[in-house]
Amino acid sequence: MIIKLGLKDIPPLTFAGLRYFIAFVSLLPFVFRKDKLAEIKSFDRKIWRKLVLLGIIFYTATQGTQFIGLSLLPSVTVSLWLNFTPIIVALLGIALLSEIPTKQQWIGTILFIVGIIVYFFPVALSGDQTLGLIVMTIGVLANSGSAILGRDINRSGKHHPLIVTTISMGVGSILLLIVGITFQGLPTLNIINIFYLLWLAIINTAFAFTLWNISLRTLTAMESSIINGTMLIQIAVLAWIFLGEVITTKEMIGMATAGLGALLVQLKVRSSQK
Repeated sequence: MIIKLGLKDIPPLTFAGLRYFIAFVSLLPFVFRKDKLAEIKSFDRKIWRKLVLLGIIFYTATQGTQFIGLSLLPSVTVSLWLNFTPIIVALLGIALLSEIPTKQQWIGTILFIVGIIVYFFPVALSGDQTLGLIVMTIGVLANSGSAILGRDINRSGKHHPLIVTTISMGVGSILLLIVGITFQGLPTLNIINIFYLLWLAIINTAFAFTLWNISLRTLTAMESSIINGTMLIQIAVLAWIFLGEVITTKEMIGMATAGLGALLVQLKVRSSQK
């Protein structure tokens, strides 16, 4: 919702670039410490290549297409498209990470997708939204790829999540900001827009994306992706509490189905740790 509001005054690519670059800068003081710098100096070329690639895929491509998508499509349509990520992540996880979901997890994933469709149905699409759907399809593929690469980097537990977040975000955000300013320019920012940027950068990005990398140490890419998808439920409940927005019966059924699916996916983790 904040992104949609900000897009009224800030071009999408520039908006995304500013958000992630500010988040990157806010993380630097926590990285410029003796132990963190020593770890960075120990990185070989392989991990550097992975971090640079993660930055390009997860920040430049994924976030750039999401901001463009939100400028072309209703936020409901963008959310629906993004929630198909877990299926792609599950398939890529099998092929690239040898992380094979259990039968229960497949059932949970299918229930999650069904719940999402029930929640959003019917989705009205018009012919002039074709470009937006193409952009978001690219975004979903990039988002899925970044989940796989993020899991590959983090699952060994060798690299501090804060360092992974900062380096990859730095690479992706700088590239995204350069592209944004080059093609869309740098607008004059008012106080409200600066507030939007600071909130998105510090809370929704620097803090949240570090947590995402921490989660990928212990959760498979699919498990983390499913949890990420439960934002739909969280947003609906918060909107009901704080904004007085009504949750219809159909939406409640969709959220309950998606929530049950997410729970089934995660129960496998609990049982395997006993």
